[in-house]
Amino acid sequence: MQIAFTSSDNTVVDQHFGQASAYCIWEIGPDRSEFVGKVSPLLAAGAETDEEDRTTARANAVAGCAIVCTVQIGGPAAAKLVARKIHPMKTGIDVPIAEVVSKLQQVLKGTPPPWLRKAMNGGAEPATADE
Repeated sequence: MQIAFTSSDNTVVDQHFGQASAYCIWEIGPDRSEFVGKVSPLLAAGAETDEEDRTTARANAVAGCAIVCTVQIGGPAAAKLVARKIHPMKTGIDVPIAEVVSKLQQVLKGTPPPWLRKAMNGGAEPATADE
């Protein structure tokens, strides 16, 4: 699954979702992880002054990601991500991306919580053992 990180250097999650100039995209699975690239929000003309347009551009930039890992994110931006079936994950502090990747991989190797299984399935409800 793809995960976006708000990082100024592709090493540490160290930015607020709404202030990041670009998002570092990683492909993460239980046994492997790799940096895919960076994406920047494309703002329409005049959007730099309109909060709604900036938030939409940022959500568009991370489309296709299951999770956005960020130091902080505002309520409206988080709601916009959730509406697109992208799970916002706040760290609250600067955290090395390698640490977040390692923890996610540990969870993926076990029994991921329902929200993560849903994120891995592109927002679809995960199948249960009874189905």
